[in-house]
Amino acid sequence: MSETLQHVEQMVDQNPRVDVTETFEEWRELLSGLKSRIAERFELTRDPSTADLESYGDPATGPAGSLAAYSGPEIDWLVHSWIGDPRTGFVNLHLTAWLGPHVRAPHLGAALLLWPDGWFYVDAIPRGDLVGDGAYFDSYYAPNDPAWLAFKEEHQDFTWFTSRTGFIRASLSPTAYCYSFPPTRPNLDTVAELLTARVDQWLGWVADAEPVPAPERAALADRDLAVRRNIAERDPANVMGERLFGPELTQRLVRALWGGDRELPRPQL
Repeated sequence: MSETLQHVEQMVDQNPRVDVTETFEEWRELLSGLKSRIAERFELTRDPSTADLESYGDPATGPAGSLAAYSGPEIDWLVHSWIGDPRTGFVNLHLTAWLGPHVRAPHLGAALLLWPDGWFYVDAIPRGDLVGDGAYFDSYYAPNDPAWLAFKEEHQDFTWFTSRTGFIRASLSPTAYCYSFPPTRPNLDTVAELLTARVDQWLGWVADAEPVPAPERAALADRDLAVRRNIAERDPANVMGERLFGPELTQRLVRALWGGDRELPRPQL
């Protein structure tokens, strides 16, 4: 299996502009369906700080996007978003769910990108030190290791993506999926099946998770917020937002990813 070692803007700039609207609409439907599955399990309320981000830009004439963030008694911050211009071959879609500190099950992270080839990421974002806490690793990461290794061996059409930013590489768990690929029908089906399976697994983890002792929840909530903010602010792909919409709106979108302007309270400890 080969490796991709480029910045997102390099991948965009070095490839021809192709209309990817059909795949974009398929992926938007996929993430909307997965978000609905999560909403069936959790009580979610749209944070008012993102109400006017429901639609920005002008999809009829150029780049556009949508960002909705939610919170609830068990969900600290859930983001469902997309940004780009599918007619020119670039679009980025996100679905991330950050749990409250009542359980220590991993958070859910998923992203899909067209540049115009495909790229996807899905991970169980750890809530602690996987090396120092062997039991936590055994609960959530060891069971996924065989399937993760099998994917690398069986899907030669997928190219492992290595971020040129060390911080982003450090943010991935040992069983994260982060690949670029030709957006053929079989490959698109593979990505949809994998994301759906990982969301189902995550929902099962949450259902089975033991409560976090009350005295430990504040520290866990603080760590969660720091991780979420660091990932959002240090994402090298933010440069694409600045290209499309300038620094002011991009900074607001980044804050929305981690909840910097949130109005709803965080889940009670």
